[in-house]
Amino acid sequence: MDRRLFLEQTAMAGIASLLGSIASINELPQKKIRIAVIGCGSVSTQYLPHLSKCEYVELVSCCDRKFDRAEEKAKTYSIPNKYASIEALLNGAAFDLLVNLTDMQEHEQLNRKALTAGKNVWSEKPMANSYAGGKALLELAESKKLRFWGAPAVVNSPQFAFMSEQLKKGTLGTVATAHAHYGHTGPTWSAFFYEKGGGSLPDLGVYNIATLTGLLGPAKAVMAMTSIVTPKRTVDDKGTIDVKAEDNAHIILDHGKGVMSHIQCGFNYFDPYGHEGKGQKNHTIKIWGSHGNMGLIGYDWAPFGVELATSWTEPPVVHVPDPGTYVWQQGASVIATALATQTEPRINAYHALHVLEIIEAARASSDQGKKITLQSSFPWPMI
Repeated sequence: MDRRLFLEQTAMAGIASLLGSIASINELPQKKIRIAVIGCGSVSTQYLPHLSKCEYVELVSCCDRKFDRAEEKAKTYSIPNKYASIEALLNGAAFDLLVNLTDMQEHEQLNRKALTAGKNVWSEKPMANSYAGGKALLELAESKKLRFWGAPAVVNSPQFAFMSEQLKKGTLGTVATAHAHYGHTGPTWSAFFYEKGGGSLPDLGVYNIATLTGLLGPAKAVMAMTSIVTPKRTVDDKGTIDVKAEDNAHIILDHGKGVMSHIQCGFNYFDPYGHEGKGQKNHTIKIWGSHGNMGLIGYDWAPFGVELATSWTEPPVVHVPDPGTYVWQQGASVIATALATQTEPRINAYHALHVLEIIEAARASSDQGKKITLQSSFPWPMI
């Protein structure tokens, strides 16, 4: 048995075990999933309104080391319990699912503590600070019959589903290549984006990597270049800082059978449509084949349609212009719904782990100037 086949079979065995563990999760006695949110900063302003409206969610606790933020969110969303540390949270009111919205450098150690304490976890990206760390967390979850998922939730959009279906049907003919990009001028509200463990790849590139691997399949190898264009930044919480993590990145993925994709991301991108991208008709993701091409209008986390071209004489046609109920912050509510209704979500932990390995391999490729072979895989096609 060759190494890749062994790795793929090992991954599939782990997935089967995790899927089997959902039965124990579904023995939860309540109809609603009790959720504790850790991290009451910027991202929580999007997550909490969404979670508070989910019929399968009961918000029981919130936590932040800046306790005034936890107090504010508890008051705003009528959350009965508030804490200033992960230890107090885990020893406090009972809950089923931790939603981790903290700085990305804190994700791995907080996720480990929650899993060790017997809690299921939804983590904002990245799920861990290294591929080895993410793999260890998944193994920990499996050993304790828990579930562990990582953002982003881009595979949930109807635009992703449409593009996946066109690829499955062969609408584009033989697929050859794809491109994706995502960037803006950089966040100013926190230093963690620019510190070690931050960077444009886990903050921005992660979306496009998840989308293209979700559409084209697991990547087998990576080549990349990363750089720092703006060596100093001024941020709200620390003033002027030295930038330690990449703010500019280009990666090439080998999906096998000759199919390649390219992703670029960074914190130095001027966009007249702004970070939200409202009103733009440009493609941020495009896939080319021998008989057609299709482009995602808007960002994969905020899509506005898919433009499909399959004719030499007729203009391209825009499909699925409405994202429906899809929003980028829906991952935790989708997971809660899946747990409560005993269904398996499209979001897959092994996919998030694969994306994390790609980010780590891209940095290694840039540092070492060589192609990096990947180890991980995930169930594909996703639809």
